[in-house]
Amino acid sequence: MEVPAVNLKAIVLVHWLLTTWGCMGVLWLPNSYAWGNFTVLAVGVWAIGQRDSIDAIIMFLIGLLLTVLTDIIHFSIFYPQKGSPTDLQRFSEGMAIFSLLLKPLSCLFVYQMYRERGGEYVINLGRRPQIEVVCPSLLSVWAYPAFWILHACSRCGIHPAGFCLF
Repeated sequence: MEVPAVNLKAIVLVHWLLTTWGCMGVLWLPNSYAWGNFTVLAVGVWAIGQRDSIDAIIMFLIGLLLTVLTDIIHFSIFYPQKGSPTDLQRFSEGMAIFSLLLKPLSCLFVYQMYRERGGEYVINLGRRPQIEVVCPSLLSVWAYPAFWILHACSRCGIHPAGFCLF
């Protein structure tokens, strides 16, 4: 199934509008909600301005993913539980929640744009450890604590010889 092409400007505009409306009822959300979301939207404007930049689009994608997490934390901690909310507060709460619900879909579209700009499927966060398994009876190296011991030793420069659980 092919993901439809969506304009990055539309994604940034929709999330800007929903974030602005979500911040109208300032009484229930802290300033960190606005700072976090508007900062990510500023990175989105950077991604719009530099159409060929892979860095800009991946930073926007990572920022959107992080704001999903921070929005969930904000809503779970600061959602009003007492009293009757005003119409403005209900509207603000609804728009902030709607923005949160749209973010995974936006992440899908932004990831598609990342791929179109030449990004890779795998993001390399560093070198892979080269560990030689000295015990052939270990069928699944990842499932045993021995792997982690070997990994930690190899990172420190210690090379244990003949380490085997069986």
